[in-house]
Amino acid sequence: MTADPGEGPHVRHELGAYVLDALTADETRTVSRHLRSCDRCAADYVEAAEAVSLLALLREEDLLE
Repeated sequence: MTADPGEGPHVRHELGAYVLDALTADETRTVSRHLRSCDRCAADYVEAAEAVSLLALLREEDLLE
């Protein structure tokens, strides 16, 4: 794996949609393949996935405060 942001295209801009399963099948395959070979994007994916998980814990009352 590599963490070098200079090696090829990265997928960080697609991670939110990837976590929410909002990409096309081709886009999903591209992101998935990239995450297996890029430490930096994989770390960013974990952060995005954690954020989405935390959002599920919010209640409507939490948003009104």
